[in-house]
Amino acid sequence: MFNVGYRTLKTAIGAGIAVGVAQLLGLNFYISAGIIAILCIKPTKKASLFSALQRFVACVLAMVFSVIFFHLLGYHPWTIMLVLLLFIPSIVKLRAQDAVGTSSVIILQLYSQGQTTWAIIWDQVGVIVIGIGVALLLNWYMPSLENQITRYRKKVEENFAIILKEFATYLRDGDSDWTGKEILETADILKEAKSLSLKDIENHPFQKKDSYHSYFIMRGEQFEILERLMPMIASLDRTYKQGRHISDFLDRLSQRVSPKNTADQFLEDLEAMRVEFRESPLPQDRQEFEIRSSLAHFVNEMEKYLELKSKF
Repeated sequence: MFNVGYRTLKTAIGAGIAVGVAQLLGLNFYISAGIIAILCIKPTKKASLFSALQRFVACVLAMVFSVIFFHLLGYHPWTIMLVLLLFIPSIVKLRAQDAVGTSSVIILQLYSQGQTTWAIIWDQVGVIVIGIGVALLLNWYMPSLENQITRYRKKVEENFAIILKEFATYLRDGDSDWTGKEILETADILKEAKSLSLKDIENHPFQKKDSYHSYFIMRGEQFEILERLMPMIASLDRTYKQGRHISDFLDRLSQRVSPKNTADQFLEDLEAMRVEFRESPLPQDRQEFEIRSSLAHFVNEMEKYLELKSKF
């Protein structure tokens, strides 16, 4: 058994409908309608619209070049070479290079007729419009990605909570049986979630709908900070009083990981912690100095972490 993907299904149906409609209308080059439909069905609405526009412009330009050169120079193989030598750079200049193949077929079809009449031109226009139109109609419906994106969001938040909780546990107890699998898992989820949320944006080309993508970008930047904090957490002395304060702070923070903005209260707590560190007695030895330096660096990193959420 094999699975037929959603896009594969639309491609097969689109090609059949386009060819059928073109045949029904008595167009000579009805096969081209199916080819154009296949090439215009893309993974997202935005990509499909862009592809359709590219191919329409390229095909119309191909007809203009063909009519002019075949009329002036005749229907000869070397005329085809000249047309393509001038036509392809023009298409590349218009950034429609993906449509070179389709539009070149139009040129060859016009050459095969040995003449250029309005009937032949309208036949080609009909094929182009049918192929593009069928593809756009079929591609206008896209399955919702909302549920899958929401699952990714929840999983990222769950993993963030676990990571912060494990940081707190290590600082408090000095030992942990945590494998760190959430780190690797979160990296993979964020990569997939960013791609999926970008696809969701392209499926709504006329709407300002980028909150999910912005959210995962923000979480990705926060995740980079958490990765930087790992070796720092490992170097902190759990017997140091400020280390216990950080442990309590991370415990509370792990319980408030959510899409809602709860960062402001934690930024205030962090500032209070910074003031406390500043007012503490000066370090007595090198080890204590290094611990205090790590604590100050931790506070700065956590401030960046929370500000990312506060600005979201």
